[in-house]
Amino acid sequence: MKLSVKRKGWTRREWHYFWLGLLFASPWIIGFLVFTVYPFFSSLYFSLTAYDLFNPPQWVGLDNYKQIMTDERFYKSINNTLFMAFISVPISLASSLIIAIMLNFKVKGINYYRTIFYLPAVIPIVASALLWTWMLNPDFGLINMFLRAVGLPDPAWLMDPRYTKPSLILMGLWGSGAGALIFLAALQGVPQQYYEAAQVDGANGWHRFWKITIPALSPIILFQLIMGLIGAFQIFTESYILAGGKSVSGSIGGPDQSLLFYAVNLYQEAFMNLKMGYASALAWILFIIVMAITLVLLKTSRRWVYYGGE
Repeated sequence: MKLSVKRKGWTRREWHYFWLGLLFASPWIIGFLVFTVYPFFSSLYFSLTAYDLFNPPQWVGLDNYKQIMTDERFYKSINNTLFMAFISVPISLASSLIIAIMLNFKVKGINYYRTIFYLPAVIPIVASALLWTWMLNPDFGLINMFLRAVGLPDPAWLMDPRYTKPSLILMGLWGSGAGALIFLAALQGVPQQYYEAAQVDGANGWHRFWKITIPALSPIILFQLIMGLIGAFQIFTESYILAGGKSVSGSIGGPDQSLLFYAVNLYQEAFMNLKMGYASALAWILFIIVMAITLVLLKTSRRWVYYGGE
């Protein structure tokens, strides 16, 4: 009887394949270290300094963070961002799910409908924002022309602080096709036997939706919710374009700073005021907020997210 001997270490061939694998992966590894890891820790250092790009950074400790806590623009930007995160994201999720359910029906020409609904998602965001700037024009925009035609009030969308964020929500709904496509793929993966069994038991369409469709889609809903919240905390291009860029006063953020989102405020502090240390501190606070919200969602997801076999 031959006894097996436990081998110590790798053979020369295994080491060869290991270094060969590292060689082929080296472009990605170097790029990750240079463009992700190094900036990540550099920003932490700069957040503790006064730095303007032209002079060496001066150590100031936690002064930047203390200044943030007394900055009115910080609180204005965080309030605007939280509004978009907790109002716009659920509306967008519901819209995507409704569109996905409609596109899941087996009707003639359904592939054309799916293409039409997805098309706005592939339009570059700058072009899309410029298009909506024209559509939301209070004088000759298509939306106000339609509202006037049916006898409804026609607000000054991008000039009235009460309507600037609803304008962004409208723009987000127009691009719901990307989320709808993900929901559609998940819907087509739900076993039809569940619906047939529920129908035999007398469940109506509403019960089948809440008891089968929503639990089956719950992992996708969690994914879309987390990605949507992360995206909402990074809103920049839409706000910058719709607000018209830099105002006469030198600040950006639209009427009454109603479009001053967190990323917009960070951009202004970093690249217009050249307060790189302060902007780095803002970036780290944003990182902590997003990380905390993500962890809370993942922790609470055990109560409402169901995976295959559960």
